[in-house]
Amino acid sequence: MINTPSSLRTHIGIFGKTNSGKSSLINAITGQEVSIVSDISGTTTDSISKTMEVPGLGPVVFIDTPGYDDKSILGSKRLEQTKKAIEKSDVGIFLFSKDFDEDKKFVDYLKTYNMKLIYCISKSDLRLDKEYLEKLEEYNPIYFSIKDKDSTNTLIEALKTLEPEEERTLTEGLVKDSDLVLLVMPQDIQAPKGRLILPQVHTIRDLLDQKALVVSTVLDRLDESLAILNRPPDLIITDSQCFKEVFNKKPKESKLTSFSVLFSKLKGNIDYFIHSVKVLDKKDFGGKILICEACTHSPLEEDIGRIKIPNLLKKKFGDKVQIDFLRGGDFWENTDYDLIVHCGGCMLNTKTMENRVKKAIENKIPMTNYGILIAYLKEILEDITY
Repeated sequence: MINTPSSLRTHIGIFGKTNSGKSSLINAITGQEVSIVSDISGTTTDSISKTMEVPGLGPVVFIDTPGYDDKSILGSKRLEQTKKAIEKSDVGIFLFSKDFDEDKKFVDYLKTYNMKLIYCISKSDLRLDKEYLEKLEEYNPIYFSIKDKDSTNTLIEALKTLEPEEERTLTEGLVKDSDLVLLVMPQDIQAPKGRLILPQVHTIRDLLDQKALVVSTVLDRLDESLAILNRPPDLIITDSQCFKEVFNKKPKESKLTSFSVLFSKLKGNIDYFIHSVKVLDKKDFGGKILICEACTHSPLEEDIGRIKIPNLLKKKFGDKVQIDFLRGGDFWENTDYDLIVHCGGCMLNTKTMENRVKKAIENKIPMTNYGILIAYLKEILEDITY
């Protein structure tokens, strides 16, 4: 992996009415014709993303969105794309139009997502009356023009001044300098040839940054790996599907967790996930379960979300349980579910996962994570650490 994955980049959404200058703005910032610019309303028909490095800001993703007022035949579909962009945006750039009242309503809506906002208005709209411009004062907008490079620089400088979120580490509270950590990483059919999957890469980098001593192995070499170590590992991190096998062989003093559990703590709400899985305590549980996987690869014969977890659930509850699936960028909308089971979310940025959990909590739908569910079904949930 050479480039920073999208899930680890700051996501910056660009919002406003149709023809407010969103596409011109993203083209100016990136220095490329990322989005088509036209006077025809609704030219931007889908969210368009552009990854780049901004000095002083780091790796980012800019997202150009359709206008929130799109009234075309496909308008409702385009607005769905705008909503998805809102849910993943850490920062929002909003371009005011001539319709202040409608813009204010949408800005208030954006604020409900707890994103940082920067406000702009196209210099072509400076002929707006004095009363309107006075209304904009409370937003301290940046007056922007694609013909004025200084205004582009002003916008980029404004982005740099935003307070960064306090950086959290994947193994926060679990590892200290010189701790010995053993990674159990089965290279099954889902592992890309010649590479490691993203959770494993992210975890190794995190441990090295913390000066931990890192040893990696596969499941069928676990006994041999433990035997050659001169002391028990302080922490063992495994693939969730091997939880029980590793638990049965680990030294008593070694803490145990999984890649999926660590990601659920980093990006989600692990306390809610652990509380939610207890809904399965009911011996006669026969409800509807939604399994969500952020990856978009085709299901494989050993797929943990499509095959292994459903098999574990049916082994415990029989055919009474109904299981639905969602993949990629889609998430639950309005079907009543008794439990949502989400992957670790390594392909999603933190803001997206936070908003998914928030939505589940607001709708009083229990939501848990692959690793936590497997630990529960294998009856070792009380023995894992996070």
